Amino acid sequence: MDQRPLASPPVADYGDEGSPFYRKVLLTAVLGNVVEWYDNALYGILAVFLARTFFPESDPTAALLATYVGLIAAYAIRPVGGVLMGRLSDVRGHRFTLMLTIGLMTGGTLLIGLLPGYSAVGLAAPALLMLCRLIQGVGASGEYTVAANFILEHGPRRKRQYLAGWSVGSTSVGPLIASLVAVALTSALSPEAFESWGWRILFLLSAPMGLVTLFIRRHAPDLPRIQKVLDHTAEISPPSRPFVEAVRGHWREMAQVIALGAGQRIGTFCISTYFVTALIGAGFGETRAIFASILAYLIGPPAAILGGLIADRVGGRIVLIVGFAAFTLLTVPTFLVIGTSLGVTLAAVLGFTFVNNFVGAPLTHAYVMTFSPEVRGTASALNYNIGTTLIGSTAPLVAAALFARTGSNLSFAWYMTAACVLSLAVAVFAYPQKAKA
Repeated sequence: MDQRPLASPPVADYGDEGSPFYRKVLLTAVLGNVVEWYDNALYGILAVFLARTFFPESDPTAALLATYVGLIAAYAIRPVGGVLMGRLSDVRGHRFTLMLTIGLMTGGTLLIGLLPGYSAVGLAAPALLMLCRLIQGVGASGEYTVAANFILEHGPRRKRQYLAGWSVGSTSVGPLIASLVAVALTSALSPEAFESWGWRILFLLSAPMGLVTLFIRRHAPDLPRIQKVLDHTAEISPPSRPFVEAVRGHWREMAQVIALGAGQRIGTFCISTYFVTALIGAGFGETRAIFASILAYLIGPPAAILGGLIADRVGGRIVLIVGFAAFTLLTVPTFLVIGTSLGVTLAAVLGFTFVNNFVGAPLTHAYVMTFSPEVRGTASALNYNIGTTLIGSTAPLVAAALFARTGSNLSFAWYMTAACVLSLAVAVFAYPQKAKA
């Protein structure tokens, strides 16, 4: 009996015009990014309340530090989760994987809003909180790159970086929603009510957003162009060890892409965590610091989309060179002016945010399109999550350590400048060849 695999039905190739469904695909990917970054922002915004609820009250500082371990744990598991989700994407397709990622992220966030506190179940409370964060981390590990794969493979080739800009821009919408809802609830509720149960509402709101996204993804079409390539590859020589194949066959490109995004990874964490703390420390107060954060999230989407539009016209490499050159020149001055006056500080932070998002689209294009289709899911998820975990998520710790050693925030500014010089050098001298296509 012939044991050869059955050929899949022919799949249309829509050429440069892309799939006719790509706008629906864009919507489902953007919504997933909003949910991911909403969930992630909540944990940081509400860390003080989580510490008081899930840890012993005898040592508030230790409780807060233990809560931040959950933030780190969710990023630490991402490289492992990224390999698993990337492999699923390569084997089962993007739509299946994106349904799984949104389910894990939404489930983990919803459970945090329902968990009993330390006063009710003792040490089980922090253990369950960490478990929820790990579930979120596994889901988020594949969300961004798999969603980007989905967009870029369906969309027109001539608009790929523009579409990547929408993907990057949507990551600012989740934290923006989280910040606005948090401000609204803290204004509407008494401090006692918000600390007792009000903070849980923000986590529970993840459920309707996740369910809507899941419904849309369930009815989104699977990729039309790439599937026939994957089917053909699987019939000839299916990769039995995708992680080994991705690393062995593409380690050079992975290293290039990780280095290419180093400066932007640190910049992203400056915007999401560092600047608010620095503004409060400079004496502007919590209200003005949160206002600056909201403005930064508002400027993110148009900056990312503009960067993608220009990259499609002149090439992603040019946008990255200009962007990282600007970062190299402006990072130290940005840190120097924080605290001088509210207007100057806001201008510096918003300019920093604009540049960080401006380079996001060609970076996302490089993260994904550098790699061949048979390992694209695994390789892109792995390099993105390694860069985010090792370079991005460690930025707050590096900032704190450098400040403790030198007594100046400028030490961290020079650290980021060095990372931007590395990214600039890769863009000039070692831009991944396949990313140009």
